[in-house]
Amino acid sequence: MGTLTLFFTSIGLSMDACAVSISNGMCFTNIRKKQIFYTALAFGFFQAFMPLLGYVIGQTFSNLISFLDHWIALILLGLIGGKMIVEALKELKYPEACLTTIKTLTFKTLFIQAIATSIDALAVGIGFAVMKVNILSAAFSIGLITFICSIAGSYLGKKFGQMFKQKAEILGGSILVLIGIKIFLEHTL
Repeated sequence: MGTLTLFFTSIGLSMDACAVSISNGMCFTNIRKKQIFYTALAFGFFQAFMPLLGYVIGQTFSNLISFLDHWIALILLGLIGGKMIVEALKELKYPEACLTTIKTLTFKTLFIQAIATSIDALAVGIGFAVMKVNILSAAFSIGLITFICSIAGSYLGKKFGQMFKQKAEILGGSILVLIGIKIFLEHTL
């Protein structure tokens, strides 16, 4: 996987965390520099850890499915990206203000958000194993870019609110779908 492809994969995976950071910045009253840093750290850590876990799982089965690697990448990235786009479009159709009744961001809430936003990275890690990607550089890139996007998202949410959330998810989903198509085409043409 090339540097540019890895960069765009990292951006695409970070969009869920960025969107949640925007939402947190909008909805929680205790979002200050300390909470923004902890949010970015939690999201960045789990976005880096989950591909590593997925890679280990994928390595176990990669020899059995190597002839299908391009199909797996296309399907996983297509489903993940497509899901992000559909969810964002639903939110555009039925905009909701802050759905939470909790006014302060708690450790428990942040932990659940970090895991929920990184499930996609687990699936991508499985795909990385099949494609024989350097997982350490990929996980570092994904974690760092997620950290940066989460900080930016928290500040954007605090400043501008709801107007960016769905657009970030649509962009992230589109990037993942396009990368899946690119990988598929590279292996079949």
